[in-house]
Amino acid sequence: MKFVASVFAFTVLSLSSYAQDKKATILTVQGENVTKEEFENIFRKNNRDSVINEKALDDYMELFINFKLKVREARDLGMDTVQKFKSELDGYRQTLARPYLTDGAMLDVMVKEAYDRMNYEVRAAHILVKCESNASPEDSLKAFNKIMEIRNKILAGADFSTIAKQSSEDPSAKENAGDLGYFTAFQMVYQFEDAAFNTPTGQLSMPVRTRYGYHILKVSDKRPARGEVRVAHILVKEKKEDNGAENARLKAQEIYQKAKSGENFTELASKFSEDASSAKSGGELPWFGTNKMVSEFEEASFALKNDGDVSEPFKTSYGWHIVKRLGHRGLGTFTEMEKEIKAKVSKDNRSERTRASFINKLKKDYNFSYNPALLNAIAAKADTAVFNGKWNLKKKELKKTLFTIDGKAFKVADLHKVITSKMKIKTKFTPSQYIVDEGEHFMEVSLLKHEDAKLEQKYDAFRLLMNEYREGILLFELTDQKVWTKAVKDTIGLQNFYEKNQARFMWPERLDVTLYTCGNEAMAQKVRELIAKGTDNASIALEVNKDSQLNLQIEEGVFSEEDRDVLANVARKTGLSTNIPFNGQIVIANVKAIIPPSPKKLSEARGLITSEYQNYLEQQWIAELRKKYTYKKNSEVLHSIK
Repeated sequence: MKFVASVFAFTVLSLSSYAQDKKATILTVQGENVTKEEFENIFRKNNRDSVINEKALDDYMELFINFKLKVREARDLGMDTVQKFKSELDGYRQTLARPYLTDGAMLDVMVKEAYDRMNYEVRAAHILVKCESNASPEDSLKAFNKIMEIRNKILAGADFSTIAKQSSEDPSAKENAGDLGYFTAFQMVYQFEDAAFNTPTGQLSMPVRTRYGYHILKVSDKRPARGEVRVAHILVKEKKEDNGAENARLKAQEIYQKAKSGENFTELASKFSEDASSAKSGGELPWFGTNKMVSEFEEASFALKNDGDVSEPFKTSYGWHIVKRLGHRGLGTFTEMEKEIKAKVSKDNRSERTRASFINKLKKDYNFSYNPALLNAIAAKADTAVFNGKWNLKKKELKKTLFTIDGKAFKVADLHKVITSKMKIKTKFTPSQYIVDEGEHFMEVSLLKHEDAKLEQKYDAFRLLMNEYREGILLFELTDQKVWTKAVKDTIGLQNFYEKNQARFMWPERLDVTLYTCGNEAMAQKVRELIAKGTDNASIALEVNKDSQLNLQIEEGVFSEEDRDVLANVARKTGLSTNIPFNGQIVIANVKAIIPPSPKKLSEARGLITSEYQNYLEQQWIAELRKKYTYKKNSEVLHSIK
């Protein structure tokens, strides 16, 4: 017993010591203390992969001091009292509070269900009868009866596709007969997904309601998930010119033959792909899975069986593509994907289930009590005037308790205030239905607000994060005034800064040049002959590319070696260069002028110069703040973090 008592005492003392250590003062700014807990929380977020030693801590403390001085200045200017700040912080708070205002156990169930479904892909077709989410019970019943009538016809032998084209209120059904292709978790609204995964293959579902209306689904297939594929592609667009479509097809076929004969796909993509965003990286695209690309592109990509396989040219709405498979991967483990899935569930309409479960939990935690008979009685006295914010109730009715939360009474008057604050309400509910719906919503909101008000007390992580956002908003607003916007608006100051620092903003040597990139030596010789005759570039391209669109590419402009690597091989003299082998082709440079290094004009480098001016203004501002405010760091506490 003495041993147990000693262990218990040691544990209590350790926890107490830890709590005191967290609250130890690590920095004092103008008489206000900053705790070790606050500094360490921010430091570790920004130095996850760094070695933590005394120098790293000292260096970061200097940045932290600057941060705290700026925040202090913002508070002294009263920036934390203006309505804009309060509204912005409230908006962030609502977002940050969301994960805390949900049922964790139910969330875990929904996350596991989603992961299990992600292992499969379902192919389904649907028929839709539209019905608004706030439709009256009468209109909802009418839509339900209509979808049931359609379902019964199909069960009696009518063809689903034919009925979908005739009766579905989904506009795309006339083209696709309701067929949605393959999909997996998170790619449809949750209720629809739920019905698809729970309906056996080949069978028809019961009606399912989503925000769009009532659906019936016919599931035609269920297969293991194909995972994700990573590909590189070459795109050839169809030009609007005469014979543009055929030229694009021929060009794609030529490129394909080069790839098939062993030429480097990355180089081919860099040279010829007309997808500018991917051509720079050899045509590489990010990983993608089912329902992420147009169907033709997706099917061609997944049809490639091995890394390195190249597809024949195929057409989509974007043009002609050639695809090379770079990699394939299956679904990650649950542990690897849990965090990502949890974030999706929180944003998905699955969250409606976790919200309902959380509301029930709060009712138990806070001894919630409710008088449904009273709500129904006062709702029965409402007429259509309630839709314009008019709801006449007697004083004695307004004083009655509608519900209680943690011993706090919420009166009918509280609901009355909410109802009468709304004007010109459009709904298909009857007045009494509207009041009951609003009353139940008011109770839920009141429970959530009660819990929300306790978050800082209950969760240290939330309290620290809210403080980060509070100070971050203040820092942003004041830095915008003192540095960012000032640098843009202070044209005289910017001009003076530029004139004093011109040597920092220089153009390198540049060439005013036309670059002729030829397929081979023969093509280069032909280009030279045409240039000698005085042929214009458009005519040169037309003549040389008569047999192949790959023979010649022409580019004109003022470039440095940083802009075009080939210029490193060009002699610094005007006129035509020698033939320059480059990237498997022959380049001829027609140099019109050599432009020596020179200062960039302010108009030519305004963005860069403005950025440097902002850095200068911030350095000046920090120096002023360090003179204006007193501050002192506690090195002993600081170094204890390591």
